[in-house]
Amino acid sequence: MTDTFRVKTPGVLTTIQDLGRTGYGQYGIPVSGAMDRFSLRIANLLVGNPPEAAGLEITLYGLKLEILRSVRVAITGADMGPVVDGSPLPMWQTVVLPAGSTLVFKQIRRGARAYLAVEGGIDAPCCLGSRSIHQKALLGRPIGKGDILRTASVSMQTGSRRLPESYIPEFPKELCIRVIMGPQDDYFTREGIDTFLSEPYTITPDSDRQGYRLKGPIITHRSGADIISDAILPGSVQVPGNGQPIIMMVDAQTTGGYTKIACVIGPDIDLLAQLLPGRKVRFQKVSVQQAHEILRQREACVEAITHSLIPCESVFPATPFQP
Repeated sequence: MTDTFRVKTPGVLTTIQDLGRTGYGQYGIPVSGAMDRFSLRIANLLVGNPPEAAGLEITLYGLKLEILRSVRVAITGADMGPVVDGSPLPMWQTVVLPAGSTLVFKQIRRGARAYLAVEGGIDAPCCLGSRSIHQKALLGRPIGKGDILRTASVSMQTGSRRLPESYIPEFPKELCIRVIMGPQDDYFTREGIDTFLSEPYTITPDSDRQGYRLKGPIITHRSGADIISDAILPGSVQVPGNGQPIIMMVDAQTTGGYTKIACVIGPDIDLLAQLLPGRKVRFQKVSVQQAHEILRQREACVEAITHSLIPCESVFPATPFQP
């Protein structure tokens, strides 16, 4: 492992994330991992890492890193105006950051979370098969000022490549989110379900990696909002007694006692991850079969991307790469 970055300013919230830890829900351990898995996977692809390699998830803005050695990186996800020593840094492509330079994520322009992948992957303690940070579960902490981030040594360097523009997500300010109804949709009135599927809801400031609290028209129950606690998965849409839905995200607890009217399909959790408070969402009902087809299409898209990357020049061609 090699010292690669020194954290000069950690930003609003920057954490080390990979694709999360699975198989431990029975012990109360959440999945965690990147909120926008697609963006992290593509960033890793661009630098030649396996999809599950750990990178940085940068929320909103403000991260400033000192580059301690020449290193190959890719930045995807939200556009936060990244610059290196004052020069704009292109996103969705491989670039080489020279030793001694400073990388800054200045301001949020589009989306909510950016991802920084480094050739070799970010080093962090591996707990239960994942390096993902889950602060509330005491599995690590966000990065802090003065931290030294290390990366694995690499035996082979990849060429510089960029993603074709047609594959770059747009991150709109309003979204229609696809959901599978249930498992407790029978606890709601017909009017409540119609409201859920027809009205817009606004993401409130009281939202984080654990869950997005929404505000909008009341979703009515038949008799009550409480159930005997049962399993919660990322994407579950709980509706407590106030009739305001909560979308559980990747850091969500593994059980809960509020009725769940629906569950957001996996690919659309990536889209939700890029919405800021104040943005609006609507919900669209799909079947399990349709959800499976959407997932197959997403995986086919990722496979197509692996064969569509375009060779490009580094933004710092004068600086030789030194692994």
